[in-house]
Amino acid sequence: MTRPVCVLVGAPGSGKTTVGQALATALGVGFRDTDADIEQLAGKPIPEIFVDEGEDHFRTLERAAVAAALASHGGVLALGGGAILAEENRAALIGHTVVHLSVELPDAVKRVGLGAGRPLLAINPRATLKHLMEQRRPLYAEVATATVVTDGRTPEELAAEVAALLKP
Repeated sequence: MTRPVCVLVGAPGSGKTTVGQALATALGVGFRDTDADIEQLAGKPIPEIFVDEGEDHFRTLERAAVAAALASHGGVLALGGGAILAEENRAALIGHTVVHLSVELPDAVKRVGLGAGRPLLAINPRATLKHLMEQRRPLYAEVATATVVTDGRTPEELAAEVAALLKP
C-alpha cells in the first residue's frame, strides 16, 4: 500500500497548498490536494458544490477523497481545512505523519482575502474564520504528529522546516 510522505492539515490560509507544493518539489515527490480531487470528481468548483448540493454532500465527497488519497498517494498530501471535522478522517490519519500548519487570524485573513471562493467564509469572513479556527484547532492538534507555526514566514522556509521534520 502506498502512503503519503506527509499529510498537511490546517486552517484556511495556513499554507497547505503553497507549502505542500514547495515541500513536494524539495522532496522530489508528487503533490496532491483533496480539494482539487473533489472538484475534479464533482466537475465543478467547491463553492458551486456548497451552493448546489450543500455542505453535507461536500463533506461526503471529502471523506471519500481523503480515504482514496491516503490509500494511493505516495507524496505530499494536503487536506481541506475542514476535513478533520469528520471522525472517519481523523481515524484514518492515525499512523500517518501529519503536520499541522498553524496560523493565527491576522495572517490567515491576509492570505485568504475575505472569502473569495471560500463558501464557509462568504458572510462576515473575519468572524467566521476566527470561529472556524477556534473550533478546529483542537482537532488539528489531535491528529498532528508535528505542528509548524507559519505566521510571518515564507513557503520556502516552511517547506524546509517540514522537510527537516521528515528526516529519520
